[in-house]
Amino acid sequence: MKKTTTAVVATIAALALGSSALATMQLQKEYKAKDPKANCASCHTDKMPKKDKHDLNDLGKKVKGATGADGKVDWSKV
Repeated sequence: MKKTTTAVVATIAALALGSSALATMQLQKEYKAKDPKANCASCHTDKMPKKDKHDLNDLGKKVKGATGADGKVDWSKV
């Protein structure tokens, strides 16, 4: 029972942390409205980032730093 509870808690924590780090469609749409030529490589070092490998470039790090706890970006800080 203890192993099952630990596994469930670990899975939920991984999903919560992992999903908050990924760019959402809303975030992509907001940035695309500001820069129509924007694509994944605008914020990531890879042209097509993967879920397990998604390193950020300088702009991506600025956007991540300007993202609040609610997941919304303060674009004035970018």
